[in-house]
Amino acid sequence: MAEKITSREKDYSQWYIDIVQRAGLADNSDVRGCMVIKPHGYAIWERMQRALDRLFKETGHVNAYFPLFIPKSFLAKEEEMAAGFAKECAVVTHHRLKSIPGQGIVVDPEAKLEEPLIVRPTSETIIWNTYRNWIQSYRDLPLLINQWCNVVRWEMRTRLFLRTAEFLWQEGHTAHATQQEAEEETLRMVKVYRKFAEEWMAMPVLVGPKSDGQKFPGAVYTLCIEAMMQDKKALQAGTSHFLGQNFAKAFDVKFQNKEGKLEHAWATSWGVSTRLIGGIIMTHSDDQGLVLPPRLAPIHVVIVPIFKKPEEKEAVLKAAQTLAASIRQIPLGDWLDYDPIQVKVDDREQHQPGYKFNEWELKGVPVRVELGPKDLEKNACVVARRDVPGKDGKEMGVPLEGAAQRIIEILKAMQTNLLEKARKWRDAATCEVNSWDEFKKKIEEGGFLWAHWDGSRETEDKIAEETKATIRCIPFDRPKEEGKCVLTGKPSAGRVVFAKAY
Repeated sequence: MAEKITSREKDYSQWYIDIVQRAGLADNSDVRGCMVIKPHGYAIWERMQRALDRLFKETGHVNAYFPLFIPKSFLAKEEEMAAGFAKECAVVTHHRLKSIPGQGIVVDPEAKLEEPLIVRPTSETIIWNTYRNWIQSYRDLPLLINQWCNVVRWEMRTRLFLRTAEFLWQEGHTAHATQQEAEEETLRMVKVYRKFAEEWMAMPVLVGPKSDGQKFPGAVYTLCIEAMMQDKKALQAGTSHFLGQNFAKAFDVKFQNKEGKLEHAWATSWGVSTRLIGGIIMTHSDDQGLVLPPRLAPIHVVIVPIFKKPEEKEAVLKAAQTLAASIRQIPLGDWLDYDPIQVKVDDREQHQPGYKFNEWELKGVPVRVELGPKDLEKNACVVARRDVPGKDGKEMGVPLEGAAQRIIEILKAMQTNLLEKARKWRDAATCEVNSWDEFKKKIEEGGFLWAHWDGSRETEDKIAEETKATIRCIPFDRPKEEGKCVLTGKPSAGRVVFAKAY
């Protein structure tokens, strides 16, 4: 096996990179700022897609696909969005190359586009230009559409999964007849994200509005789910935006209401991306490697047969395959999106059992089963769970007859345990601060700081400038408590959550 993973305590950033690369999740690409998602990493994304897609469809949404290229004039129609994304846009200006002797392959100057095309950083503009043709009457609403795609944002400083120039995501874009319906949709979808984060990713999140300084460009307001990583930095894990009538007005999307009058549609958009894989890594993993919540694990159980003599091989492999089949036969319904448990029997003979144990631990497989001749003599096996390291996570002498059911119990217990463990970590790294000196001290220690804020953009910007901390969320469930702003001393309607963030 490769050398040990850098410990979190020694170098958290290197620890993260080590896990991404050695667990076989992704590699850096030769294209600046882009990544190659490897099969194990993409399998996790597929599990995420499947779960989220079902949640979307349960709330009435359908999938579609819109162009990768957006005319520059479309982006310019919504000025706030154009300004917000201007520095991150990749622009296509020519449509052809040509070969010139002595110069090689060059851009053909005669193939300049009449209008530059933006490689989509987000799709509100191209989609609302399309909606103009789809929406004429209140009977056409609501329009509830999601797309799975890639986007490009030309980031200067990149990190695998967390921030790359190109990434995968889903983006929902909905149109409604009334403001109330659109706002209900905005809230509904942030709750869907919370459900996914906590029930599937086992990642506890704060839920509520962003400040005006942190909202999505072009939105009236943005709701978010915000998580804390093990280095006590915040991760914005998902956002849902109430767009008002901004895009409908920009693209002249009008419909005839029930009274026969024309009015502009009301809009929302919402999305999560492959940065959620980074969130899983930094929420649950340890110095031995990746730790995956069972509901999102591509492989749930690996069985490692152990034998030395040829006469032991047949019996051990037969018992391993029999156990694997019995595990696969246990239905788990919507807990696994109606899929069977994924079980792998690692019968590779070129590697010793110890190598296999380390490899599957590194890749984050939730449950490992060890099965050798001595176990067969007792009609039993050894079961190890990934979330409890060392001997404490091993159950010796588990009867083969009941092993399949016991493994299912462990998987469900592990899912619950990971959420509870992450919530305890977050809560222990959360505190209230009541003075500027205390704020500056605590923010260097990391974590979520609940502090009073006077509500002004000027104060928000000044705090960020001096401490690099931003308002991550104004939680829905924050206590009602008036006070004085931690920086200015001006009246505050309640505490908000500050943190340094990815």
